[in-house]
Amino acid sequence: MTKPASAPRRRPSWAGRNYTLLTAAAIVTNLGSHGALIAAAFAVLDAGGDGGDVGLVAAARTLPLVLFLLIGGAVADRLPRHHVMVAANALNCVSQAAFAVLVIAGEPQLWQMMLLTGLGGVGQAFFGPAAEGMLMSSVSGEQVSRAFALYRMAMQGAGLGGAALGGLMVAALGPGWVLAVDAAAFALAGALRSFLDVSHIPERAPGGGLLADLRDGWREFTGRPWLWSIVAQFSVVVAVVGAAESVFGPLVARDELGGAGPWGLALGAFGAGTVGGAILMMRWKPRRLLLAGTLCVFPLAAPSAALAVPLPVAGLAAVMFVSGVAIEVFGVSWMTAMHQEIPEEKLSRVSAYDWFGSVAMVPLATALAGPAESAFGRGPSLWGCALLVVLVTAAVLFVPDVRNLTRRTTKVPVPTPRAEGSAGAIASTSADAEAPVGRRG
Repeated sequence: MTKPASAPRRRPSWAGRNYTLLTAAAIVTNLGSHGALIAAAFAVLDAGGDGGDVGLVAAARTLPLVLFLLIGGAVADRLPRHHVMVAANALNCVSQAAFAVLVIAGEPQLWQMMLLTGLGGVGQAFFGPAAEGMLMSSVSGEQVSRAFALYRMAMQGAGLGGAALGGLMVAALGPGWVLAVDAAAFALAGALRSFLDVSHIPERAPGGGLLADLRDGWREFTGRPWLWSIVAQFSVVVAVVGAAESVFGPLVARDELGGAGPWGLALGAFGAGTVGGAILMMRWKPRRLLLAGTLCVFPLAAPSAALAVPLPVAGLAAVMFVSGVAIEVFGVSWMTAMHQEIPEEKLSRVSAYDWFGSVAMVPLATALAGPAESAFGRGPSLWGCALLVVLVTAAVLFVPDVRNLTRRTTKVPVPTPRAEGSAGAIASTSADAEAPVGRRG
């Protein structure tokens, strides 16, 4: 009797237990959160608010994120990262559930919506650095880029479905029920993340306290020109794109496109583009990681320009799709560079500085979006957003490490930049070992 062949592996060797749990939890979270972004904006508008009020609520979420990010990164490098993630998910669940109850029960006050979205921002400040450090420590070997691409494809695919479904649910049921679904998604995702295993991560050596950890992370951050220059670039890009999509987008949709449904479809097209970009990055491994990624930031100016015209829904969706593909090329390239160049025990702190720089200007940009519309008009304000994206992206290409940092097949110890020179130069000396194959997020 012939012995039956062993069952084939259900997943590749690099997709271990932690990676699988992280991916599943990200899918659940993104299904809820992308719809909730639309729901929050229309909850403000349905309560009688205007563009300025939408901007204030968006800023109320981002301001605590900025204030607590660095502390969150230091805490995530000191405590078990999955404990930090679960606690943050619990806070997000409670705040979104309370927001949903207020919206469903009657007319929520602006200060109440700002307070609850602010609590969500606090949760995100602790969750983000812990999650990024946990994901990067869960993969290794030559396929890290593919692992990041698959993770982002799953996450963005869920965002695609969440945005499209959220827009339709807001139109059919009202924003309160979409917020309730988001609260349930945070609860489920937190339960999944509680099963993460951190036994493979070495215990952190006793340090000099929280401030010493923050200073150490700052030295890692400022010692790498490619890192701080791109974060500075994205401090502008994220701010103006965020203002365009969270404030001007819903207003254009309401006045020109027919409401929440078409805007949800446009955001869904962006999500579809990110899925397409992730599929592309599962096969394409650009040798000059950051050069390829930075060139793909230029298309992020296009959605603001499309809203300024404004293009009809089909044209706006096409522009959003292309920008989604482009940002995913950057996102996978950026995560691969971070995984390659940053020591594991400092990943959360460095990620916190990355997040901090990238979102620091978002509260100001979203809060000023309404006054800018009043002062200059909606169209000129959106054209200004597009121009800023182009200018800062062109400027960062003058940084040599951004143009020259190259891919390695294995992660090797990288000397401290202060003592041994730039990370880009170090990477360039060892990247030629990889044969050619057939950027944040």
